[in-house]
Amino acid sequence: MHQSQAKEMGARWLESAGLRPTKQRLAIASLLVGDGCHRHVTAESLYDATLASGDRVSLATVYNTLRSFSDAGLLREILVNGTKGYFDTNTTNHPHFFWEDSGKLEDAPKDDLEIAALPAAPKGAEISKVDVVIRLRAKG
Repeated sequence: MHQSQAKEMGARWLESAGLRPTKQRLAIASLLVGDGCHRHVTAESLYDATLASGDRVSLATVYNTLRSFSDAGLLREILVNGTKGYFDTNTTNHPHFFWEDSGKLEDAPKDDLEIAALPAAPKGAEISKVDVVIRLRAKG
C-alpha cells in the first residue's frame, strides 16, 4: 500500500474517535492501521517501526499516544504477566495466544471458546471486559 493511502487510513481512524491528527499521531496510526490489517504491538515494537519508517517519534510519545488511542477506544490493551502491555487494533471481544518463547501475541479462534459463567462482580462494580490469554510454548 502506498504511504499516502496509509496516512489517509490513519487519519480516518483517528477521526472516527474524534482525535486530532497531529503529525505524531498520524505517523503512529498509519503504522497501526494503514494497511487495513489488525496487529498486536508493544510500545517498543511500535517505536522500532517508527524509526524504520523514518518518522521521528520518541518512545515516550509512542507510550502516550498508545494510551490516548486506548482511552479513545481505538485500541484494546492486553496485559501479559501483569506488566507487559500489548495493544490490539481489533477491539472486539476475542481470546489470544501468547507464545512464551518469543513473546508474540496473536488472535486465537473465538468460536471454540466457551465461558460458562463468571463470578459476580463485587458490590458497586461491574465487569467491563474479560481478557482470555492462552499461554503456549513449543513442545519439546
